Amino acid sequence: MEAKTKNTNGRKFVARVNELDPGTTKKFILKPGGNAVEAFIVNCGGTHYAYLNRCRHIALTLDWVDNRFFTEDGRYIICANHGATYEPKTGECIWGPCLGAFLQPVVLEVAGEKIYAVCPETLDD
Repeated sequence: MEAKTKNTNGRKFVARVNELDPGTTKKFILKPGGNAVEAFIVNCGGTHYAYLNRCRHIALTLDWVDNRFFTEDGRYIICANHGATYEPKTGECIWGPCLGAFLQPVVLEVAGEKIYAVCPETLDD
């Protein structure tokens, strides 16, 4: 069985394709430039997206309860600190103090039944 911490060619195994039900999320750690940063993967309508776990208003983590990123109705990603609300498919802030800003995406690659995150080379400011 493959360890979830394995990192090959800048990729990290983060989930199996059927592991996350629609509307669910999972956090993981990436190390761009050797610095650990938290990221998360979301299943939105059967499609997976991933972002760094940093609000675009103030660089604080988004989850309001550990590993909970969606609004109560499950439609949007929301920042627990000040309510910035993001489209899960694009990462765009559609409401709140950073309106129009985008969460930093993490590229995902699917190989068979495994989902890998590609570690970004740099971090957005």
